[in-house]
Amino acid sequence: MLDESDTDEIHPLFAGAPSSTEFRKLRKRLVRDTRAAIEDYGMIREGDRWLVCLSGGKDSYTLLAVLHELQWRGLLPVDLLACNLDQGQPGFPATVLPEFLSQRGVAHRIEYQDTYSIVKEKVPQGRTYCALCSRLRRGNLYRIAREEGCSAVVLGHHRDDILETFFMNLFHGGRLATMPPKLLNEEGDLTVLRPLAYIAEADCERFARAMNYPIIPCDLCGSQEGLQRVQVKKLLDEWEARTPGRRQVMFRALANVRPSHLLDPNLFDFSALLPESSNATEFVLPQDAEH
Repeated sequence: MLDESDTDEIHPLFAGAPSSTEFRKLRKRLVRDTRAAIEDYGMIREGDRWLVCLSGGKDSYTLLAVLHELQWRGLLPVDLLACNLDQGQPGFPATVLPEFLSQRGVAHRIEYQDTYSIVKEKVPQGRTYCALCSRLRRGNLYRIAREEGCSAVVLGHHRDDILETFFMNLFHGGRLATMPPKLLNEEGDLTVLRPLAYIAEADCERFARAMNYPIIPCDLCGSQEGLQRVQVKKLLDEWEARTPGRRQVMFRALANVRPSHLLDPNLFDFSALLPESSNATEFVLPQDAEH
């Protein structure tokens, strides 16, 4: 692990932070757990440039602050460029993020692309916006990353996002999969990183609220009711309320996979699983045999 300074100084993104012991513990936990995820999943290549995606939500503000704190302490040897994609949502406060970033000396790029109109036009009434909106947003972010010489697109998905995606795939997709902390894009020229993978959503909310960051709500996905993700979130909330700590236990399970105790023959060679003393040979069904 890299050594962290014991100094009480903080990055300007933490200026005005509460002086309470509770907040100091929260800030240190966010920095420690983000640093752990970055190291556990080998996210750092010294000299790289990261495009840090800033939506204006609590999660992306937390991501931005923690990454700059790590960089400022010398624990994150990469160049950071904050990026907001203004998707043309009606009433979007276009001056909030540029002013916020400029006042705090954060290098940034603001990009305007009216994907909102495309989503509203293409998605039938009553269907969810998420899939198309995400695809259009991701395509633009990849383009911007290439234009800015970035090797990674960094997103603010946290532990709860990862868990919810796992259960959405389980319940609706028929597969065991989720958002990985590190992913190589299809073209092979960019990595997608999620340094907040170990961070609970509640901690992001507490941090952003304590810092009084100017939260910008989403008028697309955030405006729809009955989404699968919302339903899964409610289910996880109920489990957590009945058994505190359940989310963290389930999250640990995602990093403790045993292919021999699942059903995928592509991950585990069940046909070769025979007693050592057995003289039997594997029986192969005739091709015309009925199942």
